[in-house]
Amino acid sequence: MCHSVSKPILAITLGDPAGVGPEVTAKAFPQEAGLGRSIPLVVGDARVVSDAAARWAPGWDVAAIEAPEEAAAAGERVIPVIDISNCDPARFKIGEVDPYTGNAAYEYVVHTAGLAMDGRVAAIVTAPLNKEAMRLAGHMYDGHTGLLGSLTGTKKYFMVLGSDVLRVIHVSTHVSLEEAVKRVKADRILDTIRAGYAHLRQMGFENPRVAVAGLNPHAGDGGQFGVEEAREVVPAVESARTEGIDATGPISPDAVFRMAQDGRYDIVVVLYHDQGHIPVKLVAFEEGVNVTVGLPIIRTSVDHGTGFDIAGQGVASEINMISALDYAYKMATGDRSG
Repeated sequence: MCHSVSKPILAITLGDPAGVGPEVTAKAFPQEAGLGRSIPLVVGDARVVSDAAARWAPGWDVAAIEAPEEAAAAGERVIPVIDISNCDPARFKIGEVDPYTGNAAYEYVVHTAGLAMDGRVAAIVTAPLNKEAMRLAGHMYDGHTGLLGSLTGTKKYFMVLGSDVLRVIHVSTHVSLEEAVKRVKADRILDTIRAGYAHLRQMGFENPRVAVAGLNPHAGDGGQFGVEEAREVVPAVESARTEGIDATGPISPDAVFRMAQDGRYDIVVVLYHDQGHIPVKLVAFEEGVNVTVGLPIIRTSVDHGTGFDIAGQGVASEINMISALDYAYKMATGDRSG
């Protein structure tokens, strides 16, 4: 993606203003800005960001801007905010589900997706929105992923959970376990292998090594514990290898994640939601980043929710937002050294 400046512009969507998004954004922004490698900005309501900065980014000011191209000139210790001006802090309560803030969060994503599609920002980094609040506002999506898929006209996209120690990409995510098993099909597995491979190439891996987890105990153990591996996983892996992808599998699910963590594989294709989420959250709970792969734009996200129970208290950790910004920078530049 081309830009008129050498540094990538990373656009943070504020998320639901009643949640922890403003807090983690205000806390994380100085860290990324201080590295001098990117031009971060926020898309949200400048009034909400100003309140957050006053509480959690001491010494930092907020400047309302109209276009991402203005962010570079905002000055030092300034958070530039593309001001959508749609969420008056006097009109909502921190920590409460409200269609008013749900709609605001939705509008931040819509606006920023347009900027990314036009090539005016290099990546979107999303603070959490609240699905219930967004639906109460009339926007019937399963969250950021479905919304961004709709906004970009993308039918086939995948969830990656990424960290420096372990990366996984999912064949299916938010479906029942029964439905997830039905979706273990060779064509879908092959698409997921390809997406994981392409993602790591974008991240700067020259020849990514892709492992594919089995579905059943011991990856079926030669058919004793299930036939999905032989029928669906093996053909997908063989097809990927004929395309020049370094793919291996099926590998027993109880071993593959340790093997990847030890450096034998760069990403693991997992066959359902918890098979991937549990190991990543075990080894990289705060650092794990949610990435939507397959979109025509770069999108990373914190891997936590709106935290209404702790919002506004100053106790939300910014580590995940810092990691999401770092991951977005690496995707935008292919510079894994950071």
